[in-house]
Amino acid sequence: MRTVRFTDSTGYARRGEWTDDGIVANGTTYDPEDADVDVLPPSEPTKIVCQAGGYMDHREESGLSDRPERPELFLKTPNCVVAHGDAIELPPGRDSVEFEAEFGVVIGEQCRAVAEEDAMDVVAGYTCVNDVSNRDDQERERNWVRGKAFDASLPMGPVVATPDEVPENATLTLRLNGETKQETTREHMIFSVPELVASVTELITLEPGDVIATGTPFGPDELREGDTVEVEFDGVGVLENRVTTR
Repeated sequence: MRTVRFTDSTGYARRGEWTDDGIVANGTTYDPEDADVDVLPPSEPTKIVCQAGGYMDHREESGLSDRPERPELFLKTPNCVVAHGDAIELPPGRDSVEFEAEFGVVIGEQCRAVAEEDAMDVVAGYTCVNDVSNRDDQERERNWVRGKAFDASLPMGPVVATPDEVPENATLTLRLNGETKQETTREHMIFSVPELVASVTELITLEPGDVIATGTPFGPDELREGDTVEVEFDGVGVLENRVTTR
C-alpha cells in the first residue's frame, strides 16, 4: 500500500491510498493534480536522522576512501520538511546549494534499542527524500546546522510505501530538469535498513512518523532558481519540487 496525506477543497487533512486511478479516501477518488488537492508531507516527523555517506561512491567523491565502522549521523528538524509539489527555497546569499537523492525509512511506532533482527517490525515504510544541502555553510562549521537544517531543505514524499511495495534491489534516481544526475540501487548501500534502525535507536528514541534518511549516492550537484528536481524510488513513486529563491 502507498499511503498519502492530503487536503481537499475543504482544507481538511485526510489520509488515502495513492493508486493508478488517483487518491482513494473514504470511498472517494481524488485527482492529485487537481488544484483543490494539496499533497502534504507523508508523515509529521519530530526529527529526521540522516546518514552521511551512505554509499561508497559518494564517500569516494567526497575524498573518503574508508568504509565507516558505523553509520555517521546528523539531524534535520521539522522546519526542513516540505511536500511533493512544494518549493525548495534557496537560502539568500548562498552560491552552492546542492540536491541529494535519498530514500527515507518512516518509523511506525515509538522505539528504542531495537535489535537488527527486529528492525523491520518498527518500519512503517519508505518514502523519497531530497537532502538539500547548503555547502557554503556546511564547509564552514562542524555541526552542519546552517548547512543542513535550513527551512524547506527536506522535500519528502509523495507517499509512504509499505516495505512489501519496495524491491530489495529498488533503484533510486534523481533527475534535474529531466536529465538523470544520480542513480543507484539499494544493493549498493553500505549499511542495510535494519542496520541503520538498530544503530540509530541504540541511543535515540524514535517516534511514529520520524524518518531515517539513508544517504545519497555519487553525483550531488548545484540547484538554481527555476530548476525542477525529481527523486524517484521504485515502489514509492516520484517526488517533484521546483526551486525558488526567498
